[in-house]
Amino acid sequence: MDRLTAMALFAHVVDSRSFSATAQHFRLSKSSVSKHIAALEEKLGARLLNRTTRRLTLTEVGAIFYERCQRIVAEAEEAEQAVSEMRGTPRGLLRVNAPMSFGQLHLAPAVAEFLQAYPDIRLDLTLNDRQLDLVEGGFDLGIRIAELADSTLIARRLAPARLVVCGAPSYLERRGTPRRPADLREHNCLHYTYLSTRDSWRLQGQRGRDLVPVSGDFQSNNGDALQAAARAGLGLAQLPTFIVGPDLRAGLLRPVLQRFEARRLSVWAIYPHTRHVSPKVRVFVEFLAARFGPKPYWDA
Repeated sequence: MDRLTAMALFAHVVDSRSFSATAQHFRLSKSSVSKHIAALEEKLGARLLNRTTRRLTLTEVGAIFYERCQRIVAEAEEAEQAVSEMRGTPRGLLRVNAPMSFGQLHLAPAVAEFLQAYPDIRLDLTLNDRQLDLVEGGFDLGIRIAELADSTLIARRLAPARLVVCGAPSYLERRGTPRRPADLREHNCLHYTYLSTRDSWRLQGQRGRDLVPVSGDFQSNNGDALQAAARAGLGLAQLPTFIVGPDLRAGLLRPVLQRFEARRLSVWAIYPHTRHVSPKVRVFVEFLAARFGPKPYWDA
């Protein structure tokens, strides 16, 4: 048994709370991970984990051993990464998780340029509007469109993400144009189901912030679906300009309530906290920050 590998597996199992996630991260079978942990316990002569069908917990000995393992594995990884940096060639598999619409519209077109610049990197892009746990999913990096809450993750702001309430000309001609947030109660509002404010839209004017209850006959967990419904004249939608920017410029959608500012969101790159960021993560984050920037092209 490679003791350092076994310690790395054990530390990852504890961090991710999953044998399956650890197996996926290290490209091993779940049974192989179990055998490594069992061999480690046998060598130490002590049980490290209590395992049930629903959860994993550390034994008292396991908790002490885990603290030491974390430091040793981190030191080993840092040493390897330092050598890699000295060689000056970011390399390896980079696993990225991102929202569906932003990933399709803006990340996917950027990937070809990035991989041409860094031919020793392979990129695995997973698109999902539901926020996944980066550690449990084995991701190196996540892209989030959010008001980022405090977390143990490292975050780098890549660009602003401006929200706008908009509707098709046909809908506005038929139902009228709202002049103040309260008017939204009289409109068919197309709702994003993952919105943190649930069935309300947040708008702010000179008199302060309004959290306006909205309702409508269509909701979706995907921004592209809401864009299509709004463009077809079904109702009003509150969507980011990185989705509807081209429609606004072409006149297919018209902005309303422009005197009222929506939630201030940003595009973030987030990654698990380590003492030494891997070269492949660092160059990808720098690439995206330069490509999008504080004045992103979708707002041009």
